[in-house]
Amino acid sequence: MILVPQERIDHYVRLGWWGELTLAERFIEIAEQQPQALAVADPPNRLAISDQAPERWSWLELLTQVGRWSAWLQAQGLHKDDVLVMQLPNGVDMHAIYLACAVSGIVVSPVPVQYRAHELAHVLQITQARMAITTLRVNGFDQARVWSNLAEAQDGVPPVWALGNANAPDWPLGVLPLQPELDNTSAWTAEDMRQHMLAISLSAHDVLTICWTSGTEASPKGVPRNHNEWLIVGQSVVDAGQLQAGARLLIPFPFVNMAGLSTSLAAWLIVGGELHHHHPFDLDVFTEQLRCDAMDYTVAAPAVLSLLLKEPKKLQGIDLSRLKRVGSGGGPVAEWLVEQCAEKLGVEVVNYFGSNEGAALSSAPQDVPNRRQRANYFPRIGVDGFNWSLSNSRKIRTRLVSLDTETDITTPGQIGELRFVGPTIFSGYYRSPELTARAFDAQGYYRTGDLFEIAGERSQFYRFAGRHKDIVVRGGMNISCEEVENLLLSHPKVREAAVIGCPDALLGERLCAVVVILNGQELELPELLKHLKEVEQVAAFKLPERLLILPELPRNPVGKVLKRKLREQLFSNVSPTLAETTA
Repeated sequence: MILVPQERIDHYVRLGWWGELTLAERFIEIAEQQPQALAVADPPNRLAISDQAPERWSWLELLTQVGRWSAWLQAQGLHKDDVLVMQLPNGVDMHAIYLACAVSGIVVSPVPVQYRAHELAHVLQITQARMAITTLRVNGFDQARVWSNLAEAQDGVPPVWALGNANAPDWPLGVLPLQPELDNTSAWTAEDMRQHMLAISLSAHDVLTICWTSGTEASPKGVPRNHNEWLIVGQSVVDAGQLQAGARLLIPFPFVNMAGLSTSLAAWLIVGGELHHHHPFDLDVFTEQLRCDAMDYTVAAPAVLSLLLKEPKKLQGIDLSRLKRVGSGGGPVAEWLVEQCAEKLGVEVVNYFGSNEGAALSSAPQDVPNRRQRANYFPRIGVDGFNWSLSNSRKIRTRLVSLDTETDITTPGQIGELRFVGPTIFSGYYRSPELTARAFDAQGYYRTGDLFEIAGERSQFYRFAGRHKDIVVRGGMNISCEEVENLLLSHPKVREAAVIGCPDALLGERLCAVVVILNGQELELPELLKHLKEVEQVAAFKLPERLLILPELPRNPVGKVLKRKLREQLFSNVSPTLAETTA
């Protein structure tokens, strides 16, 4: 499945930015070069997460597992360009599935484990997937039963296979036990896999993944990416983190989106490193992983780095001599935090901004050595007159555009929307031509929906100034306000609804539902949450954690809800009804 126009492929190949190497071929090369080296390791608490013992696979063991998955997928009748939906917690099995799909030309569509029937039905409808792979349980939740109920409630659900104890007494109806099937499948050899890729004419321009993102639209949008797009994004991680061959990586990002895949799959393959899984985030497990295996690179939210600096006892006995870089972002990175990480821990912070669509900025020490500047600014890449060390900075073009006049902003002091074009940017949302048309401007630049301004004594930086798109970012997950508002309106007592983000030190933002209820009715947060969980079957991370009830929503003369006014009322604590939950 090749979705990028041929003229664009030819252009990037001619410039040397894209090539013919697939992620599958790169993987087989490394496995043959260093078969006994450690490749991937499960989270040490995997047993508590998914009732399965943690495993550590060498490159040879991973090669065998990929060969087994490749043979099994072929036996199930999946072929090149078929779509497979995968809903699994971070772990070594995900590596085997990604790479087996890379070998087979199958498009894998990973979804967060938090997705429920509401989101899963949308993904299946858009992708027309031929198969779904999940797990029996995640953190005690019956994950496979969601799929079982979905298949019972609607037509068109493909065969659903699940990892887990096949002898479990509560195995859900209609979900097939996967492990016995795999155990009885003979693995393809490296040569078998190469011959198969040749037979199906697999190229680096073929789509490998369809990840899901939320913006202002009411439903998640599928973002297809091919092998070349992943490799070029992975190289940006390698550059920013100064990763060397064999680097040991501890990545707590969910292995389902740009942040996770660019590091845990693409960058890991480029350097032939060790990938240590982690997720959901647990500070004690995280520090124990650092204690057991000295890491070269990891990522952590600003709040986590702050906690480690303020409670240094948590780092006692940990060798940080190899850990020279740590990636952070997803929220404001304080100046003191960047300085203290360097001074107290000997670790430099790389400040990241990015999206599933491939728009990304990296503020790394080699380009922004001043730590105070690195906390606040990003290199103004893709603009004539500025040279930066990261390789992707020479392949991307950016423009800052006034939302009022659609003209370019070239001087400091004016806020505009940052837009990107280049070989890291996606080609369009999957099977969504109208959304794709709105995502790009007349010059072909991707509209990020993020607001920046030009900064620095030489106008050499961009500074993040907020979001134009109506989303809340909770723990790195983008949540469409429109989607949640539509779900709130389905409650029989809700007349009007709006969703805003509340600042949160740990997660960045939490959801607040602002509603107007029907006359004579009463509504409390637990009742609203019960409706969203049981009736709408919505993902847990989209559940409001605050409820503000108002007699009416503030609107402008044309009827648009003034969310700025809502935020002022919420944060001034003068609301008549304000409830909180830890949902």
